[in-house]
Amino acid sequence: MEIVHAQTVLAEKDLEKLKEKTEETTTKKALQKAVEHYLKCPYSEEDTAIKEKIQEVKEKNKKEVKK
Repeated sequence: MEIVHAQTVLAEKDLEKLKEKTEETTTKKALQKAVEHYLKCPYSEEDTAIKEKIQEVKEKNKKEVKK
């Protein structure tokens, strides 16, 4: 596996929110955790995954309304 150095520009408030959400204190660890999550998350793969999740929520809501 080849490792590369990557950089980006972020608004300071966005970086602070990311650190808070990832529960990390350093920029490096927060970005690593966010990238790992994004790559593993099934909802970042395709549009169809999001549509499937929306359909699941709709079906769940229908069941709850019937009760």
